[in-house]
Amino acid sequence: MKLLSTVTAAAIAATSPAFANDAAQINAAIIGIAAGADRHDWDRVRDAFADEVMLDYTSLWGGEPATAAADDVIAQWSGFLPGFDVTHHMVTNETITSIDGDQATAQADFTATHRIGDELWVLGGRYDYKLANVDGAWKVSALTMTALWETGSRDLVGQAAERASAGN
Repeated sequence: MKLLSTVTAAAIAATSPAFANDAAQINAAIIGIAAGADRHDWDRVRDAFADEVMLDYTSLWGGEPATAAADDVIAQWSGFLPGFDVTHHMVTNETITSIDGDQATAQADFTATHRIGDELWVLGGRYDYKLANVDGAWKVSALTMTALWETGSRDLVGQAAERASAGN
């Protein structure tokens, strides 16, 4: 009977207006990063991040996770993403895995398509997010990307950076 009451309590909490508001804000932050990056709407991306963010792309590039000021992350991303003819970061299956006070975790699957001319680099995998409630708004404080598959050439990233710095 104790298990049933725990399940019932969880179901009630999941349908509460407070949970619905938290879920909407968390999903907006997750989508804001991907959609904002594709649209080069850096204010939208910045609004989704806490002031400092830990990024972990080690499954793709190696190295170590790094914590940086969100403004520095935006400067880096805006320095190469506009060099692609188009990008499309499709984030799906967003799942909030926990909300505990002012901290939350979530996961989502993604497919990221990058194109220059007729060349494509497409990457698929999973994002794991940590979020913090900052002044009543959920912000991504950590993002771990786990690459599960890719096709095409990663060399397009370097080409995009060159094109972006040349203003193309």
